[in-house]
Amino acid sequence: MKRVALVLAVAVSAVAATGALGSSKTVVGSGHTSLGTALVNAKGLTLYLYEGDSASHLSCTGACTSTWPPLSGPATATGAAKPSDLGTIKRGSGTQVTYHGHPLYTFAGDSKAGQTGGEGITLDGRKWYAISPSGTAMTASSKGSSGGSSGGSPAGW
Repeated sequence: MKRVALVLAVAVSAVAATGALGSSKTVVGSGHTSLGTALVNAKGLTLYLYEGDSASHLSCTGACTSTWPPLSGPATATGAAKPSDLGTIKRGSGTQVTYHGHPLYTFAGDSKAGQTGGEGITLDGRKWYAISPSGTAMTASSKGSSGGSSGGSPAGW
């Protein structure tokens, strides 16, 4: 009887673990923010790019990733996000999702869908921007312009 209970417990644990892993897919979608339509994760939290990053170098490392958690990948696209614009870049032993070549991050200060608390924050002389479905940086001045940037891509892109 004890052996049957142990086997059952192990089987239930395995199914629960498989379900948990299967349900935590990385998604890049689109959602409404005060800046217009921005890319968002599966929870509706705004996704950001950092103009200190380049296609081959991640500047947000170490303690920076506590405030700006990288979006781990690979990912699938929904809404206005284009599957062809998704990619990944190597980060440590894993990968980080990119969109239109920009590594994607969330902001620890955003707790609800649609918030853009990370917009325009400066770190080491470079800014953080919400990213539009077209792959460009969004700014307060681009509000209502269907998510374009106000002067092209940030430095380095």
